[in-house]
Amino acid sequence: MAFVDQVKVFVKGGKGGDGAVSFRHEKYINMGGPFGGDGGKGGDVILVVDEGLRTLMDFRYKSHFKATPGGNGATKGMTGASADDMIIRVPQGTTVTNAETGELIGDLVDKDDRLVVAAGGRGGRGNIRFASPKNPAPEIAENGEPGRELDIRMELKVLADVGLVGFPSVGKSTLLSVVTAAKPKIAEYHFTTLVPNLGMVRLNDGRDFVMADLPGLIEGASNGVGLGIQFLRHVERTRVILHLLDMSGVDPDSDPYDNYKQINHELAEYDPALLKRPQIIVPTKMDMPDAEETLATFKAKLAQDPDFDQDTVIMPISSLTRDGLEPLLQKTANVLDETDAFIAQEMQSAPEESTMYEYKENEQPFEIVREDDHYWILTGDELENLFQRTNTNFTESLMRFARQLRTMGVDDALRRAGAENGDTVQIMDFQFEFED
Repeated sequence: MAFVDQVKVFVKGGKGGDGAVSFRHEKYINMGGPFGGDGGKGGDVILVVDEGLRTLMDFRYKSHFKATPGGNGATKGMTGASADDMIIRVPQGTTVTNAETGELIGDLVDKDDRLVVAAGGRGGRGNIRFASPKNPAPEIAENGEPGRELDIRMELKVLADVGLVGFPSVGKSTLLSVVTAAKPKIAEYHFTTLVPNLGMVRLNDGRDFVMADLPGLIEGASNGVGLGIQFLRHVERTRVILHLLDMSGVDPDSDPYDNYKQINHELAEYDPALLKRPQIIVPTKMDMPDAEETLATFKAKLAQDPDFDQDTVIMPISSLTRDGLEPLLQKTANVLDETDAFIAQEMQSAPEESTMYEYKENEQPFEIVREDDHYWILTGDELENLFQRTNTNFTESLMRFARQLRTMGVDDALRRAGAENGDTVQIMDFQFEFED
């Protein structure tokens, strides 16, 4: 299965059901009262975590999701049925943002997490709701409210306890294949790993953790060179980093110390907090003839580096001979035991901490556009929502809508703009004459 970690989809909540206009018709009761019921609520579009999913591939084939509308109200005061919600299953680690504004909508990281991304509309009220002493038999009912619709962007960030980082071909995939049941593709060329691979490490003492083999880094990765951004996105959620360095000495132009500094530089450029994660240095390919000499040179350079934390653990391994693997896994498990979940908490709380709440003046509920001398167009979310909820099949409903426009100040605004008696006014696809 292809690995897809970024998609854009359109979601739309179900429209609320329309309210009904109905009157009681009973024997010996000539003029019964209003009896029209309310419409049902439209369905929500809800994202739910499915632990069995590992990719967003399914959304490449279907990218439009519309929930079912609510049922219409009926006579005898019966309320329309509320629609079932549309459930969309996504992998753990899915971040959801508004595709237009970039605003974070939610982060789905735990089992069975749920996120409503497009709420369904409320049902319209039937005429039984509008009865009053002044109007005991109203021919007024509301249409259902439209469901929310928007484009969302979903981004998958792999959930793993341990992330393997390093330049291409340092042995990340080989290590993963040896210590877990994962079967990543392995070959003798750069960028064998094009997508993250996950595996479960199980120790003899009963402990276990998830390890991720992530695509290799190159210089400039934090600026989008190579597979950089794709890689760095997935390392964000790892709690412990195993920094793999090739000690084989096969490539004379490749210096482990320079590679070590470069990888950490790219991590810091992307997010300085990544260097605060516990990191274990793992020299690899120690079965090669020149490995011990290369490792000694590497340690000597680290000892002279003023920025290097001398408490950092260095654990050489050979995945081929399996030397050093058991101590490495035990040490990794110990570090995980000592590492609180503060990293994940910081990532989840960061968007909330950066949110600024400011007082805003009430936005104008409508705008007036003059098309020509006697033709006006009214727009605005509040006004259009009001119109969509108006049942234009009944005169009383239209008169109620006219009163609502007057209360909003539409009549006065049209006069100030120069509208005259008999001018045509349009709201969405509905037209009427302006009367001064």
